[in-house]
Amino acid sequence: MSRVLWRPTAERADNSTMAAFERFLNDTRNLTFDDYNEMWRWSVSDLEGFWAAIWDFFNIRASVPYTRILGKRTMPGAEWCPGAMLNYADNILRHAEGREDHPAIVSLSETSGRMELSWGELRAQVASVAAHLRRMGVEEGDRVVAILPNTEAALIAFLASASIGAAWSLCAPDMGHVAILDRFKQIAPKVLIAQDGYIHGGKTIDRRDVLAQITSQLPSVTQFITLPVIGEVPQGHIAWDGLLHDDATFEATQVPFDHPLWIVYSSGTTGNPKPIVHGHGGVVLEAAKQSLHHDLGKEDRFSWLTSSGWIMWNAQWMALGQGATVCLYDGAPNHPDMLTLWRFAANEKLTYFGAGAAFFSGCLKAGICPREAVDLSALRSLGSTGSPLSADVYDWIYRDVKEDVWLAPISGGTDLAGAFVLGHPAMPVRAGEMQCRALGNAVRAFDPDGNELIGEVGELVCTEPLPSMPLFFWGDDDGSRLFESYYDTYPGVWRHGDWISIDENGASVIYGRSDATINRKGLRLGSSEIYQAVEGLEEVLDSLVIDLEFLGRDSFMPLFVVPAAGVAFDETLKNKINEAIRSGVSARFIPNEIIEVAEIPRTLSGKKLEVPVKKLLLGGDPERVVNRDSMANPASFDFFIAYANARATT
Repeated sequence: MSRVLWRPTAERADNSTMAAFERFLNDTRNLTFDDYNEMWRWSVSDLEGFWAAIWDFFNIRASVPYTRILGKRTMPGAEWCPGAMLNYADNILRHAEGREDHPAIVSLSETSGRMELSWGELRAQVASVAAHLRRMGVEEGDRVVAILPNTEAALIAFLASASIGAAWSLCAPDMGHVAILDRFKQIAPKVLIAQDGYIHGGKTIDRRDVLAQITSQLPSVTQFITLPVIGEVPQGHIAWDGLLHDDATFEATQVPFDHPLWIVYSSGTTGNPKPIVHGHGGVVLEAAKQSLHHDLGKEDRFSWLTSSGWIMWNAQWMALGQGATVCLYDGAPNHPDMLTLWRFAANEKLTYFGAGAAFFSGCLKAGICPREAVDLSALRSLGSTGSPLSADVYDWIYRDVKEDVWLAPISGGTDLAGAFVLGHPAMPVRAGEMQCRALGNAVRAFDPDGNELIGEVGELVCTEPLPSMPLFFWGDDDGSRLFESYYDTYPGVWRHGDWISIDENGASVIYGRSDATINRKGLRLGSSEIYQAVEGLEEVLDSLVIDLEFLGRDSFMPLFVVPAAGVAFDETLKNKINEAIRSGVSARFIPNEIIEVAEIPRTLSGKKLEVPVKKLLLGGDPERVVNRDSMANPASFDFFIAYANARATT
């Protein structure tokens, strides 16, 4: 067992929202538990009792109650809360009632500076935008999409869309036009909202030409809304500011529990990004449950450093759902230096600050000491996700950030808009470990034969349904792509694609991806999107990309390329490849190095051997990671063995 770095005081543990929930269970259900693991086992066996308790404890607002919690207890295809009618935006904006002047949103942006919205102002602007969307002809089930940064405009547009029953989808402004079109073209949006540029790291980025390419290839869009930063609002477009000031009353359309709320994207290794649809009710319940594990209440000031293209953009609203003030940051976290976010935390008196593990690792490497530079007296909790947080970063936080702070790394996924393993405010923090499995989430580690592992590394699986699991993939009419993504390895069991170990006490360590999905600083991308950009160049015949993100290491992503006949492998070609990825996908996914190879190893059916090469480069036995008899070109693997050996000695 790892060493203990922090323990909560009895006062903090007793005053936590988790302790309040336990008292609620005792008072209303006559339930008491000897320890958290007993409580967790109840939550994943009595699903109806547990989720009904979450509904009641958080007083979920619904115009029509559910007839029962679970109509069908199957995976895939679970039916949650049949008969219930509610609206996600209604459950957020109810916190404006009696708190109209209390701050709901603070936004600090390199592009637009600092602003603050009260709960009353937020509700009024959401109502105004919703009224405009209705006049534009947006109806229940239509898609409203946006290319916006992590600022208040994206939240207002999202809540307005949700309030009228439209499905929302968002991409980050730094994504390439190909990546954005690969997402939005699948869902045929009716309205597109976009910002024409932004400032990042002190540099102004003009996106007008990129947006022109995108808008010209979305024929389903009937109305374009522009938030101008660089230039004028294009002819035929509507200015965003003109939507904000109508004197409209907030009215939330009541929709079924499983009505589509948003569409997010999680990429596999082949094909277009998966357009994952989550429902209003499932997200409301999961976010409420998760707030227990984050110990959030209405007096908190919460911030999570996130791109608008990451699921943490969606997840941060769990704090808003508890009435907390959410503080948004839009800009480069290292500009002008690595203390920027710590100054933000101090100035805004954040009580909870979260970020990707790579941010904290970067702070350690930069040698900064926030506790000596800024006043973090208000800070009570730190969160981390996106990739594993190594033990030396835990040590840095308790040494150089704050001795008395609850560090609670989490791990979950875009796919279920939630977390599998996370924190508990009454448990000790141990170096390199996540404290517990999430209530209601039957997380286990499986071996290849489907046997549960304790204290050993295995596949992260979930053996019972969750209300926030995908309703469906957009366009996946027969459900086959959904099944192949999560359920084809262990029938009736969700396989997430991470390696995990869980000890006898329920503490866990995530060891990175078990598949070939790329995870760069918490942002996931399918390798197919890299291939589309790279192999679209006439100078490149074939390619293979591998992400070596793993416990205690930064993401290292080599790209192996086969140049076309007669093409020199030189800096000119490398620069052209990098530019193709930068413009077509995102600068976040530029490889650490580009290596020339004669052949890409493939199966007899022609598939690239991404997972075997990844296992090899992570130290796997060359004789066990792949069966050469199943390869179309077995000799091609020799190069990768030599490359792995060379990396192991450096």
